Amino acid sequence: MNLGEQLLSLLALYGVPILGVVLFGGSIGLPLPGALLLIASGSFVAGGEMRLWPVLVVASAASIGGDVVGYSLGRWAGHAALRRASPKLRERLDETERSIRKWGAWSIFLTRWLITPLGPWVNLISGASEVPWPKFLFWDVFGEVLWVVLYVMLGHLIAGEVQAISALASDITWILLSLAVAGILAWRIVEIRRRAVWETIVLDAD
Repeated sequence: MNLGEQLLSLLALYGVPILGVVLFGGSIGLPLPGALLLIASGSFVAGGEMRLWPVLVVASAASIGGDVVGYSLGRWAGHAALRRASPKLRERLDETERSIRKWGAWSIFLTRWLITPLGPWVNLISGASEVPWPKFLFWDVFGEVLWVVLYVMLGHLIAGEVQAISALASDITWILLSLAVAGILAWRIVEIRRRAVWETIVLDAD
């Protein structure tokens, strides 16, 4: 069995505690299939094997807790320590920091539920960049709760299709990421055209 199948088996045996451990680990950067377990938990809720509110509360708390750890590590280590990391890591951190500066609070919110692979990096850079704690926590809680509810409810809707859950979780992540990229590109095209029109107006006025 692959890791996802092993964790699904553990989830079926031990329930909510396994879900919390996986989501906490994923939030601090471990490559764990959190979305897969959320969808599976929704399926188990529909079948009466798990209860909805404990799933939502534990999943949200674990995800937020992992994010807070990542933010705290970034705040404690600071830019200097992070920049002493490997060249590949520095490149990823620089890319993430540019995104945070460009999108501000939206970068925190969107990486909780839409562009989740960037979440742990955003946590580190938010701490290192000294993003205000209340601001980070507000958008983090908002985004993580949304992510948990969406995926658990999705699992509830497709209850009984456990074999399709793993592929579905992966497909949803890439679909949402593609939609986000398409939205950003569309926004950039509109901005470029608007700037071109404005420059034309200014030139005509001169």
